[in-house]
Amino acid sequence: MRRPLAIVILLIGAATATSADRFQAARDRLVDQRVATAGVTDTRVLDAIRRTPRHEFVPKSQWPRAYYDMALPIGHSQTISSPFIVASMTEALQPQSTDKVLEIGTGSGYQAAVLSPLVEHVYTIEIVRELGERAAETLARLDYGNVSTKIGDGFLGWPDAAPFDKIIVTCSPESVPTPLIEQLREGGVMIIPVGERYQQTLYRLIKTDGKLIREALRPTLFVPMTGEAEESRTTLPDPANPEAVNGDFEAAPSGDEASLLEFVPGWYYGRQVTQVESSAGDRAPQGNRYASFRNETPGRNSHLLQGIAIDGREVSQIRLSGTVRTEDIQKGPGSDAMPMIAISLYDELRSDLGTFYLGPFRGSRDWRQHSRLIRVPIKTREAILRVGLFGATGRADFDDVRLEKIGR
Repeated sequence: MRRPLAIVILLIGAATATSADRFQAARDRLVDQRVATAGVTDTRVLDAIRRTPRHEFVPKSQWPRAYYDMALPIGHSQTISSPFIVASMTEALQPQSTDKVLEIGTGSGYQAAVLSPLVEHVYTIEIVRELGERAAETLARLDYGNVSTKIGDGFLGWPDAAPFDKIIVTCSPESVPTPLIEQLREGGVMIIPVGERYQQTLYRLIKTDGKLIREALRPTLFVPMTGEAEESRTTLPDPANPEAVNGDFEAAPSGDEASLLEFVPGWYYGRQVTQVESSAGDRAPQGNRYASFRNETPGRNSHLLQGIAIDGREVSQIRLSGTVRTEDIQKGPGSDAMPMIAISLYDELRSDLGTFYLGPFRGSRDWRQHSRLIRVPIKTREAILRVGLFGATGRADFDDVRLEKIGR
């Protein structure tokens, strides 16, 4: 039996609405429990995150994790940033409805989609053709009509559409590309992560009298800006000798980074963490400082992360070690919501090769050293080191976190 066209259209619309709505509760939880509690306060930005269907911008294999506050692989060694970072960068950009915005690093198209309802027009550039074409198709299919896409080297910007009121860069060069400075209007704002491959800081730059006034926002980790930016990079990590930076937490922030909350040099995405100085009644087991995490809300993030270069062809085993103290630890929601030291290994496409733990640590215990040997798969090309409470409540202190190469 053939249905009338109007009924068919209604059925298709209902099916589409149902498909979209089944993720709405997950988006609401993401915003209320992860993004807003981590410090994003702009209601327009929070509403944009709440309305943007992130699952549409990741492979279907990643849909179960689409509304977790975490970066996800999207192919071609690229990732989609965590929702908090997207929201935080968008808020820092201070988007206005009249803004013309340039985005460098389209990736999946998610950041452009979040910006779309907040500004007049988004111009976005992607150097990886397959990603750029896929993002363009997704953005068109979802009717983001004020987003223009282009395949090209973001280092060069988009001169034909310049000048821009705002520029947002979602990949990291070692220094700010000159063409982007030239294409930013006077008084305009640029948000950009700058630094070494695994040691970067996110900055807000304001163009004043032709020069950039710099404000550090937070340590971070983005995929590198490729093309001309990568060719001119002067500082490269040594993947044959992986090590934790500031694992003893002795280095303290200085300069414009000293004013940042939860900033621990060498680490990024700090949540509910402080560096504690030794006192007569509370000595650090190593040196004069340690990292302390406190959380009173089950499930709320409290951690530090660090990216590390490691090549499984050069490193067959590593020893992961650290010294830990806990007080009144209560397990949070989720199977792994307990204090721990963990390292996750990834291949060149950023596919997960496994996560290895020290812990989980429970109850209340004085300082105690822990270590284990970890076999490194030969496909390994990078790692993420993690320390913290990870959703548990109570207090956990960490010191002398180390990676030691064993073999090859």
